[in-house]
Amino acid sequence: MFRDGYEQNVDLTWKLWYGNKNAMRGLIMKRHILFDLDGTITDPKEGITKSVQYALSKFGIEEDCENLIPFIGPPLLDSFMEFYNFDVEKSELAIKYYRERYSQVGLFENSAIDGMAEVLKKLKESGYVLAVATSKPTHFAIPICDKFELSEYFDLIIGSELDGTRTRKSEVICEVLKQLNADPTHVIMIGDRKHDIIGAKEAGTASIGVTFGYAKDNELEEAGADFVVNTPDELLDCILKEASFNN
Repeated sequence: MFRDGYEQNVDLTWKLWYGNKNAMRGLIMKRHILFDLDGTITDPKEGITKSVQYALSKFGIEEDCENLIPFIGPPLLDSFMEFYNFDVEKSELAIKYYRERYSQVGLFENSAIDGMAEVLKKLKESGYVLAVATSKPTHFAIPICDKFELSEYFDLIIGSELDGTRTRKSEVICEVLKQLNADPTHVIMIGDRKHDIIGAKEAGTASIGVTFGYAKDNELEEAGADFVVNTPDELLDCILKEASFNN
């Protein structure tokens, strides 16, 4: 069942799955799959960090882009408040500056994560209903998916609103469930940061954490992800091939 040569931590993850047959049976029954965008389907590092850097410069703050990686994933308002102690008003102004650059340049300083297009294609061909559930505004999420020719795989692409509403991941997930008329117990949320996993729990869905994004060590496990995978291939295995656990 397990491939030779895995590192110890990877092998342990798979052993945990193997011993959790009841959880896997429940996973295989789920037919709606929701994907985070940044760090899960695409790598937005350059565009996001440079746009945050631009916004901070408006306040006289000079910062190296490598120090701004934690901004990838969570809502921007929360990140400016947490990492730079901005109040709400100042954070909203920072977001305005961020979007000045991001909407013109940063949006397309992005790349598709190797292997994810194949994962989406195979899941779609297998009859799953796929959707994007991202904290990024829908206004930006759709053209990003279009750029990488991924929109065809999704029945729905939903994010936050430009006015700052629906930024919490649980709110985004619930909106997707509402529009798809999906039972949360038949849904999996896939993401690379703890707020994806926490949002899934709050919305009542299962979750898979992916370590090929921007999570810190053990972030996904500590957030309570039902499963954790390390590559797109493992993600596909988790959803499709491990159906043998039902036998």
